[in-house]
Amino acid sequence: MQTPYYLIDKSALQRNMDIIRQVQERSGAKALLALKCFATWCVFDLMRDYMAGTTSSSLYEVRLGREKFGGETHAYSVAYADHEIDEVVGHADKIIFNSIGQLERFADRTGAIARGLRLNPGVSTSGFDLADPARPFSRLGEWDAQKVAAVADQVTGYMIHNNCENSSFELFDEVLGQIEEKFGALFGKAQWISLGGGIHFTGEGYDLDAFCDRLKAFSEKYGVQIYLEPGEAAITKSTTLEVTVLDTLYNGKKLAIVDSSVEAHMLDLLIYRESAKMLPNVGPHNYMICGKSCLAGDVFGEFAFPHELRTGDRLSIQDAAGYTMVKKNWFNGVKMPSIAVRELDGTERLVREFTYEDFSSNLS
Repeated sequence: MQTPYYLIDKSALQRNMDIIRQVQERSGAKALLALKCFATWCVFDLMRDYMAGTTSSSLYEVRLGREKFGGETHAYSVAYADHEIDEVVGHADKIIFNSIGQLERFADRTGAIARGLRLNPGVSTSGFDLADPARPFSRLGEWDAQKVAAVADQVTGYMIHNNCENSSFELFDEVLGQIEEKFGALFGKAQWISLGGGIHFTGEGYDLDAFCDRLKAFSEKYGVQIYLEPGEAAITKSTTLEVTVLDTLYNGKKLAIVDSSVEAHMLDLLIYRESAKMLPNVGPHNYMICGKSCLAGDVFGEFAFPHELRTGDRLSIQDAAGYTMVKKNWFNGVKMPSIAVRELDGTERLVREFTYEDFSSNLS
């Protein structure tokens, strides 16, 4: 296959799915795929056997969840527009409002499905202000428990999303305790609680026993169904971005330019000023791997190689699924990476190739 392309390895994806199934069985929680992180539906045939459904952040995502994944379909948005609310309700099993104002505004148009409200506990695990849902003046959810109590009879449950790349059970446990102190009086009257995503429980060394026990105890204490919304945890280490070296040069450092772009194909790396990952990243030859767009900072990172890089060499950039494929764009008209899947038997197939017509039709 011609590079660049995203390669989703179902065997690696299977590992995450096995852990998710284990957590659901042992804790009683239900796991919903967070489409804002990963919405590449060509592998939903595998994922739907392990996850209860999807959760969304927009009308288009909730529709995709209903049509391509199935199962429970939860709809959430920071704000719904008048012209889209009826279609959202038509695709969803639950609708979660970001504010009391939105809940009351659409009360007469959402009574046919279960309704929920997002809570903001004022604490989070995020190390990035940009992604911190509890940052000062945050618009994400209601923070006043008394105000929420006044409308509690209008909802059946609550969603709390305040974990971000949290790989520590101890931190999860601590923050959940703080949430209980603030909102626990509301939970006993609810039917379900979503603890959101950002809990990296599929990571190496995560204490799954303690995690499952904590979830089960929480569920039994308040008599609620718990939902988890894994995004990155569902697809971590499952996908690579396959690229080819187009040119090498030296400008104080050895540089290699590839047929891809950080700005266009792994935008989150630029947003959070992080380096890409490449394995095994060992050897005596160090190169800065650069994208082909005109952006000066279009750099994947610096890596070590066992030999000097040459034009035509193939490279695999790791962890290219979460918050990556959903953000790809046509900056500079750089060719959009195709999408390929490595099946469980090891065979690889091309799922989608993007063309000039896709680029042209993106704008008008």
